[in-house]
Amino acid sequence: MDKLIPDPPFNTTTPNAEASRTEELLKDREAIKRALDYYLDPPTQYTEKPRRPSTMFMVAPGAGTESLLAHAYESLASASVLATDFANNLIGPQRHTALAIQQIIMLAELAVNRALDNVDPA
Repeated sequence: MDKLIPDPPFNTTTPNAEASRTEELLKDREAIKRALDYYLDPPTQYTEKPRRPSTMFMVAPGAGTESLLAHAYESLASASVLATDFANNLIGPQRHTALAIQQIIMLAELAVNRALDNVDPA
């Protein structure tokens, strides 16, 4: 009786071919690992240099917390007034945007004011 399905071929690979295929896979894995390490965990030579702050505008190192908060509050209050005045000269969506910016400034001003109250309760 004749078979309709032929027998599978004999194993034509040699041990040397399997060994070379294994070596290729190992080299591929090493290359993939190097690429992932480069992009996901870069070596220190490729990372940013530590940032040095500019000394042109520098806050005095000995400035107290209360003094810094008071200056921040005054700066935010000035920015709030400027944003409000600017919004009064605008119409439509630009006015709404300027008023939204003013509201964000006002919220920051309230937070700084609360921090001042926590530092020096009157």
